[in-house]
Amino acid sequence: MHEPHRTDPMTRRLIDTLYVEAMVLADEARAYFDEHGRADRERLAPIDRVAFSCESLKVTTRLMHVIAWLLTRKAIHAGEIDGAAAGRESMRLGMAEVTEGAVSQSMPEQARMLIDTSMDLYARVSRIDRDLDIGTPAASPARGLLNRLERAF
Repeated sequence: MHEPHRTDPMTRRLIDTLYVEAMVLADEARAYFDEHGRADRERLAPIDRVAFSCESLKVTTRLMHVIAWLLTRKAIHAGEIDGAAAGRESMRLGMAEVTEGAVSQSMPEQARMLIDTSMDLYARVSRIDRDLDIGTPAASPARGLLNRLERAF
């Protein structure tokens, strides 16, 4: 087992918070697309039913990529995976298809909410992954303010 990766507590909390958010969203998506959304799907035109099924797969794929990435980050922080290995392509956030706005708008309200929320979560995690790739975290206005306050006092 590797020595735990040293990271600031804020990063660890962010990963934990995103993980909980992703798991809750995955559970909501599963419940809707597998159970509650059946009635919504049946009310759609045949071609829109196909789009509904495709969007269900896209939401699931986005969420599974996010969850896998977050689990990898947790394993790195716990020392279960060497931090140097984190840069390998297999450890990066997988690609997920974007849902076109017109397609999203044609979906039932609950499906649209799940699509939009999964795309938002994926985009946020993608920005973090990209920042890790270039080695510099995104500038945080809150962190900048805290740093200025620390220097002032």
